[in-house]
Order: sequence, then C-alpha cells, then structure tokens
Amino acid sequence: MEAYRTAYVYVRDTFAGTLKETDAGYSFAYDSDYLESANPSAVSLTLPIQKEEYTSKTLFAFFDGLIPEGWLLDIVTHNWKIDRKDRFGLLLVACKDPIGNVQIKGDKE
Repeated sequence: MEAYRTAYVYVRDTFAGTLKETDAGYSFAYDSDYLESANPSAVSLTLPIQKEEYTSKTLFAFFDGLIPEGWLLDIVTHNWKIDRKDRFGLLLVACKDPIGNVQIKGDKE
C-alpha cells in the first residue's frame, strides 16, 4: 500500500516508528532498530511492542487523542488552514511537542 502521508513517531526523543495514511486507512509499524534497542517503550497500551504492522480503517484512538480540542483546536485549524475533519493533518501540525513522551513529526530526524 502506498502512503498518502507519513508521520514519524518519537518516544522520549527516539524514533520509534511510522504512522501512515493509505487508501485503505492507516498503519503503524515500530522501527526495527527501535525494537532491538535496550529498552523500547510502547507508544501506548493499545499499541504494544510488536514486529507486525498495525492497521486500521480509522485513525488509531491513541493518535487521535493527541490532537487538541476546544479553543486550541480552533486556533490550530485557523492558523494552519486545516479542516478539522483532516485528523492526520492536524496530528502532523499540532503534535510536534505534545504533553507526554510521544511526539509526531512530518520529517524523520
């Protein structure tokens, strides 16, 4: 499956895996180097460490939950001109430095 857009997921500033938007929905896969590191942490309890790719027709609840709500969502959608229904786009622009140990970036660093 070809990805329309890709987000790079970091746990405690370490690249952990990729989240992709595809024509079939979404996929998340942990990076093989991350899996082999000393103490890899799961991105969330709903996405435990595994080699196999996760797939879903809708954006995974954990990632959707990182997107701001209320007045902050209004600011994000207005400033970046993103439709509030574009959950993946909102994730890319609004979750670069969220509260917690997981970051979402549009480019791999």
